[in-house]
Amino acid sequence: MTPAARLQAAIEILDGITAEACNEKGGRPAERVVNDYLRQRRYIGSKDRRAVTALTYGVLRHHARLTWWLQQGAGSVAAPRQRLLTYLLLCENEDPEALRRLFDGSRYAPPPLSAEEDALVERLEQAARKAEAPPAWVAREVPDWLAPRFESAFGEDAAAEAAALLQEAPVDLRVNTLLGSREAAEAALAEEGLETAPTPLSPLGLRLAGRRNVSATQAYRAGLVELQDEGSQLAALLCDARPGMAVADVCAGGGGKTLALAAAMAGQGRLLAMDSDQARLDRGAIRMKRAGADFVERRPEKDLAAAADLSEAFDRVLVDAPCSGSGAWRRHPDARWRLTPEALESYVSAQHGLLRAAAKLVRPGGRLIYVTCSLLPEENQAQAEAFLAETPGFTALPVGEVWAQVLAAPYPGGAPWLTLTPARHGTDGFFVGIFEREVAA
Repeated sequence: MTPAARLQAAIEILDGITAEACNEKGGRPAERVVNDYLRQRRYIGSKDRRAVTALTYGVLRHHARLTWWLQQGAGSVAAPRQRLLTYLLLCENEDPEALRRLFDGSRYAPPPLSAEEDALVERLEQAARKAEAPPAWVAREVPDWLAPRFESAFGEDAAAEAAALLQEAPVDLRVNTLLGSREAAEAALAEEGLETAPTPLSPLGLRLAGRRNVSATQAYRAGLVELQDEGSQLAALLCDARPGMAVADVCAGGGGKTLALAAAMAGQGRLLAMDSDQARLDRGAIRMKRAGADFVERRPEKDLAAAADLSEAFDRVLVDAPCSGSGAWRRHPDARWRLTPEALESYVSAQHGLLRAAAKLVRPGGRLIYVTCSLLPEENQAQAEAFLAETPGFTALPVGEVWAQVLAAPYPGGAPWLTLTPARHGTDGFFVGIFEREVAA
């Protein structure tokens, strides 16, 4: 692809993302739009795919700043084509004349700049020279209504955490120890031309150098490795699931943490995966078969309240709760702008109910592990503290104590909860709280 053709492809993808965002039901997330666009155009080479994706995500990651700059230069929020133009001018410092030559209307290139767009370029250059610094929420790319919560969570570190959430996330793999060791997986990937290095904290993780199509490798197809962020791997390890235990994952989703629990249990014991979406559970079954974890039992989440056979039946119960996903904004930069106060309130309410329902599954002496991929206090420590205040018979088990038992790396968190962040730990944002059910006297 020519540079101009890459720009046109990015514009088409951004048009699709904008259309989905206008969908009353929320539409597909940006990642799905990008993947679908490229899947339908398999003639686009890997280098061009990376370039087009980088352009698209560059615009998404700078949403607030681009909107603010466009309002300075044009007085309104512009279409995706103008947003890309603004991104190239003000974030990538492209030369205006060079851009005009790329927007030349030739085959596969964007149409020439209109008179209004030419004027916009000039106004943006002038505005950039004169404008004051943008508001903090704009500079940090955090919705204005959410900015106070972000400040509450991180205080003086808020700027560093916001900056880290704007970076591209690494590609992490978890080695499936049911089928091989980390060394064996590293060697197998190297034979296929994929360079990896051990993750700093997770003993099961490999971090890919650059971006490659992992799902096309034999190591992935054979179930030896799974795509999973290091933070997610650590959350699963902190469940301290062991062979012979009874373990429940009550928000299993696609099965990423379920598979990690299966490996920790060495395929021995009872492992139950539950989710509110049966189709998602069924898709997870395909992954489990590939990973050699056929012993996993699957049941709908509604059984939490209805099935008497689950009461006090498990040594470990994982609640990987639905949440804002703010800890994964590196991977889903559009998600921060889809989140609304009403949606956040809905997540908090669901977390409250799930924790109390899941607590009934924990046998005396067992543990309830609460996990979110959120960085917001009301979804994390506030939920954990409310659970302890409202649920007799459970005490907080300091995460650092469990970390020392299951991981060799120095404990990187506080007490009693663990919060992993992109800036401090290089992982997605994760919260882990562990509660132990008391044994009756």
